[in-house]
Amino acid sequence: MRLTTKGRFAVTAMIDIGLRQRLGPVNLAAISQRQQISLSYLEQLFGKLRKHNLVVSVRGPGGGYHLARHSADISVADIIAAVDERGALGTDTDDANDLGEQGASPTSLSRSTEELWASLNQRMLDFLRTVTLQKLVEDQVAKGVELEAPTPTKRAITSAAPVKPVRTRAPNSVFALANAMSKH
Repeated sequence: MRLTTKGRFAVTAMIDIGLRQRLGPVNLAAISQRQQISLSYLEQLFGKLRKHNLVVSVRGPGGGYHLARHSADISVADIIAAVDERGALGTDTDDANDLGEQGASPTSLSRSTEELWASLNQRMLDFLRTVTLQKLVEDQVAKGVELEAPTPTKRAITSAAPVKPVRTRAPNSVFALANAMSKH
């Protein structure tokens, strides 16, 4: 099992959404700014999270992402599995093979440790399945994480009354001014 930066960033972003979901859809740019994660990287991660039905996107002004399921129904294992192409939660024998290059036979090493690595991987997977997004969000709230008020959505159309033009009797051109001055 490999716990990658992708998995860590995905879990961090999902906690951010979990904390703010009652305020409406959460904008990726805001997550990027708060968590110091590249916006383009977040876009890639959220494409995968969306594909695995962990988040839903909302388009338009005030849009963003919200959780596709209740936070109690999303585990850390679900999040990590969604963003890792190599199958972070599957068995990984590459490490054992790498050790074999240091002198021991890969076949003898992998036979003698295969059960150990499989057992360790299963225990980590079982543990990550028990840690829910809701628990992580509750932990952040208990630590006193403060949420900022959402910024109001800007509208292109206003409901203000149109401004009436000011009518003057002043000349509206240089020629009219010259004409008016010659009459006096």
